[in-house]
Amino acid sequence: MSHDLLNRIDQRTRLAGHNRLALLLFRLGGRQLFGVNVFKVQEVLRRPELFQVPGLPSEFSGVADVRGRSVPVLDLGVAIGHPERDNADGPGYLVVTEFNRSIQGFLVSGVERIVNIAVQDIHPPPELGAESSYLTAVTRFQGELIQVIDVESVLADIAGTRSEAVLDPALAMPADGPQMQVLVVDDSRVARQQIRSVLDQLGVGATLLSDGKQALDHLVQIHAAGEDPAQRYAMVISDIEMPAMDGYTLTTEIRRHPGLAGLYVLLHTSLSGVFNNAMVERVGANAFVAKYSPHELADFVLDRLRKVAQAA
Repeated sequence: MSHDLLNRIDQRTRLAGHNRLALLLFRLGGRQLFGVNVFKVQEVLRRPELFQVPGLPSEFSGVADVRGRSVPVLDLGVAIGHPERDNADGPGYLVVTEFNRSIQGFLVSGVERIVNIAVQDIHPPPELGAESSYLTAVTRFQGELIQVIDVESVLADIAGTRSEAVLDPALAMPADGPQMQVLVVDDSRVARQQIRSVLDQLGVGATLLSDGKQALDHLVQIHAAGEDPAQRYAMVISDIEMPAMDGYTLTTEIRRHPGLAGLYVLLHTSLSGVFNNAMVERVGANAFVAKYSPHELADFVLDRLRKVAQAA
């Protein structure tokens, strides 16, 4: 199963920029179907032997030896409140993922298939309490509801990586200088919080939106009201993989619209190893930075803001 699934992942990466999302579908010991962005998946394995190592947070099931590499492993069902009840031996598959510059594995009970979903058919999740905080989107495939897991939020909660990075106060923009704003577009609440923290420390205001369609509608409304969006926002920081409209399509639409074309767009994604420089150039983004390095993000933001200030 692993070989067949991963043989198809390369084909799915060609969907980037076509406003479609490839999802790996799996179950967590029940009938509910879950999904994760296939770009974050390195491989799927039968559950390997797990080892305990000193210092590993208790929420982790252990560490797996994956092709000579030690990979921390988390039981995804337990982490999001869906512990497996039907199998006394626990989940039978390991989904090895790479995002935010790190590699980790998630235990799941069953792996189904990879599907392609039109981004306009992917919707924000309902607000139904703590459990829904781990959902980044919902969609349907062949009549069945799919809950798309925000694995970044899961890992951040369990591994305690939500602590804010502290930047050098000297980096902050002068308080008596022009007050600049940045538009942040990301479907992950963790990512929005992290970016907001960086901008706050730099003394920069932020508008936070959760998908590309929201952002495009917002910018078009600003232009329709007679204001230049490039004057309101010094830059747009956009995720790439999002429901409703992905970052590639958002950038393309910004460049196509005569009233928005002057906006500076920085693409910011957790996806490691599948980033396509040619795609970024084709859609017209100004720059790219991989998640999540607060200091690197701050450098990109400061470089842009200083150029805006000098041109003012």
